[in-house]
Amino acid sequence: MPLETPARIVRALVGRGYNAEREAVTLIAGSDDPASTLARVVEAVPDDALRITADHVREVLASAPAADPPGTESTGPAAAQAADADASSTAEPDPPVSAAISHDNADHTAQSAPAEAEGGPTGRNVDPALRSLEIANDMTGQSTGTGEYDDFVKVFRDRYEKLSKMLRGRVNHRPAKAISKMSGGEDAELIGLVDDVRSTKSGHWIIDLEDTTGTFPCLVMKDKDIASYVDELLMDECIAVQGTLSGDAGILFVDSMHFPDVPRSHRANTADRDVQAALISDVHVGSQEFMAGAWNRFADWLHTEEAERIEYLLIAGDMVEGVGVYPNQDEELDVIDIYEQYEAFSEHLKSVPGDLDIVMIPGNHDAVRLAEPQPGFDDELRDIMSAHDARITSNPSMVTLEGVNVLMYHGVSLDEVIAELPADKASYDEPHKAMYQLLKKRHVAPQFGGHTRLAPEELDYLVMEDVPDIFHTGHVHKLGWGKYHNVLAVNSGCWQAQTDFQKSVNIDPDAGYAPIVDLDTLNMTVRKFS
Repeated sequence: MPLETPARIVRALVGRGYNAEREAVTLIAGSDDPASTLARVVEAVPDDALRITADHVREVLASAPAADPPGTESTGPAAAQAADADASSTAEPDPPVSAAISHDNADHTAQSAPAEAEGGPTGRNVDPALRSLEIANDMTGQSTGTGEYDDFVKVFRDRYEKLSKMLRGRVNHRPAKAISKMSGGEDAELIGLVDDVRSTKSGHWIIDLEDTTGTFPCLVMKDKDIASYVDELLMDECIAVQGTLSGDAGILFVDSMHFPDVPRSHRANTADRDVQAALISDVHVGSQEFMAGAWNRFADWLHTEEAERIEYLLIAGDMVEGVGVYPNQDEELDVIDIYEQYEAFSEHLKSVPGDLDIVMIPGNHDAVRLAEPQPGFDDELRDIMSAHDARITSNPSMVTLEGVNVLMYHGVSLDEVIAELPADKASYDEPHKAMYQLLKKRHVAPQFGGHTRLAPEELDYLVMEDVPDIFHTGHVHKLGWGKYHNVLAVNSGCWQAQTDFQKSVNIDPDAGYAPIVDLDTLNMTVRKFS
């Protein structure tokens, strides 16, 4: 296949060991003979150059074409076809169309509408001075936990202090120890972490709330409206209650319940210009089911005029398939060495435009500790994944793009939320609703001791201290999005077809999708490449 699209030019350059600026690729693609131009550029660049720049290409285009030196390989269309065929050897067949799915600020499941994914080469000249990318809450290199008892005390104390501050404006909190000394019949208000939830013989609910002074039982009557809130509770989340003490002051009859929550008055930040970000996750390079063809079509599309406003690419974990993550995983691996998996991922990353700002966090398949918060990749893996100078940060992290706050979290706790809560509150078919629950609790992984591994640190990095404008997760391999109190929640699907293991646990993945967010409006379109 001739070098007729920018992505194929990028893959050909990668095969020769070069990265390239987007404008350089555009100039090559727009030349009369892209294959010949590419060969001349590679021949003309200095020996120590690793990156093809627009100036390199302009110098070649300004000079007369030179004949191939004697004894060198052919650089004509046939060689270009061979290079592209080699780069795409694992690609699945092209689909008849790609799809664009619009976001109209309501809850969604994906419904495809035809749209062309191909376009002409992009000719934009991005001014880096217009961009702004900041990362907060990165705990890489900040871990202090040793697993001692005191570490657990510190992290839960920090969690309580942060979340209780969000609730103190809504209730007149008194410590559990002070409430235990009050007289029966008095009104009382308490903020605490959920220590236990149990039902009585009559069908009422008793919630034990714990603060820094002790634990106090709170009774929710089954006939009260707030009884429905009990179904949403997870262990160790922070709530506030208001009510009246029993005659013997031994229990609090709850009249109202409050969560830290995102204020309904929250107004999302937006960018000052027309610029977009692509949100993806769960690439899973190294798996036999990694969808290389879909990835190549995505990378190809990013080089088109239609994608010229995309300047940021956020990847929410699971760059690779990993090793030993689930039973018999070795039987489903295409690449069995973890470092070779990252090398392969890096090669695929090179095919996206070189002038994108890229942010990556790890996931549970990646080669970092499983316990959350997960630090960013170590230096050895960073050196392997050096393509395009991607910004690597911890899971979770708050990434601010031109004033828009994006909370990136891989999403392991979504499994727990979906397992514990009623189906109408959280499900795999609508993963964004499970994300709503985390926004309501203002914590990405509230429950300790379950399936989600949590690391004891001096600080609880999993608290949502600041309200995000966009909440981006992955992990569950399902596509879903919607708005909760003006926060755009997006679970971005995956780039891996269904594995035998997923089939055994009834996971039907949404693969080959790329949610694209307009940062100036927070409207969203989903592109399908599978």
